[in-house]
Amino acid sequence: MWRRVPCPDDDRVTEIIEPLSLSLPELLAVLAAAALVAARWLPRAARPPVTIAALAVLAPSAVVLGAAGVRWQLLPVLAGAGAALPFTLAPLVRRRRAGRRPAWRARWWLALPASAAGAGLIAAGPVAAWAFPVPVFPEPTGGFAVGTRVLQWTDPDRPETFTADPRERRTVVVQLWYPARESPAGTPRALYLGRTPAEARTVAAALAHGAGLPGFLLDGLIAARGRAVFDAPVADGRERFPVVLFSPGSGGARTQNTAWAEEIASHGYVVAALDHPYDSAAVVLTDGRTIHSATVSSGDLVRDEELAAGWTAVRAADLRFALTRLNALQHGTDPLAGHLDTGRAAAAGHSMGGAAALQAARNDDRFTCVIDLDGYPHGPTTPDLRIPALALTQADTPSADPRYLPRLTDALRHNTRTSYRLTLPGAAHLTFTDAPLYLPPIPSLTGTLGRSQSPRTITATTLAFLDTTLRDHPDTLPDTLSTYGNLTTHTPNRPNDPNHPNDPNDPNDPDRPDSGH
Repeated sequence: MWRRVPCPDDDRVTEIIEPLSLSLPELLAVLAAAALVAARWLPRAARPPVTIAALAVLAPSAVVLGAAGVRWQLLPVLAGAGAALPFTLAPLVRRRRAGRRPAWRARWWLALPASAAGAGLIAAGPVAAWAFPVPVFPEPTGGFAVGTRVLQWTDPDRPETFTADPRERRTVVVQLWYPARESPAGTPRALYLGRTPAEARTVAAALAHGAGLPGFLLDGLIAARGRAVFDAPVADGRERFPVVLFSPGSGGARTQNTAWAEEIASHGYVVAALDHPYDSAAVVLTDGRTIHSATVSSGDLVRDEELAAGWTAVRAADLRFALTRLNALQHGTDPLAGHLDTGRAAAAGHSMGGAAALQAARNDDRFTCVIDLDGYPHGPTTPDLRIPALALTQADTPSADPRYLPRLTDALRHNTRTSYRLTLPGAAHLTFTDAPLYLPPIPSLTGTLGRSQSPRTITATTLAFLDTTLRDHPDTLPDTLSTYGNLTTHTPNRPNDPNHPNDPNDPNDPDRPDSGH
């Protein structure tokens, strides 16, 4: 199926065959290479014109791809074409001296293995491009264009606990996505993984290393661009926008939920996603230093839980510090001054970032609500939550940590405000990030919701929660959430019996599961 979508390598609109993630030159190279392999087996009269036509298409396509930079996915295609050349080109240049005798052609038992190898190599290219595409981010659906910028803040009151230098203070890198004015057509969009190609390469390599993958498999992320414009002017008007602070998963990156952040920002929110030095995959500081992740599990269950609790506490403090700095922006001379409503603030995060969001919300009354995207609640379980909470989780499986759901349920049940847990059928742990846009659709890895449905589901459910809790939209939240999965609503304990825990099996108890679709 064809459609016109923005080419992620630049901001021109280029024909792409979307299921295979091939640009037009790449598609032409694949078709021409396949024609070269097939030419050997065509009737005698058809072989020369097909070979000439295939070479006429392949040569300029290869030149264009070489100038732009050949993706690794196309290397097998070019190799397959090279394997076919001796058996298709030779009849055109090597004719027997008897002019009327047929041109030389390799014996079938020699050509067949080469043709089979060439066909296999050529087929591997589109498959690899489909499995590891340059991600194409969904167009935000809100009423605002989206701008983005990156800030670096140092907390003078907190020493850096990951190093032994007592003079080093805790520093965080924060990327903002915010409602912006519409940019002129053709304005370059922000790179996905960094402010510069060099930063994008550094982060992509660190993400691949952390996942145990060869670096070249994630090369597509270096060229990827989101929908936001760097340093775009803030939207006109005097509207103040609620803020959503986001902490990524352990070993992740601040941009790992770009599709989510851009969609949320287009609906009138400011999203602030943090890089946590020594925990995020790679953090490039303004002085040129790159700080790689230093969080390593010990292999001992008890010790690892202690380590995770400590890392979560650092992240929670980072979120609280970032909220303080956003409040300073609101009252300073920053372009966002006068546009931030830090009195309506959400803490959100994925995986360990979700645990950090829960901890930050427990200990800072400035947060109005909290969102946990499939995050195990590390660290203390007290004090109780006192704000609306939304937890999105994947379905429970035998391989899941048996402590996860009971611990999460306990945290939600002891909230003094209504909490929601939405279990998404077909979700995996990475469904809650941008990963479905650029990783192979392996169910255990990215779930079964698909590349387009995964980000739509996560943004639709969290946006409904934010609109209800931060904007006082009509409370149809349970109905909205239940259309996406299996919803369990946890309400505060009954006022007349505060020591009696709610029973989810009691049909008269408001804290009960509501089956979704």
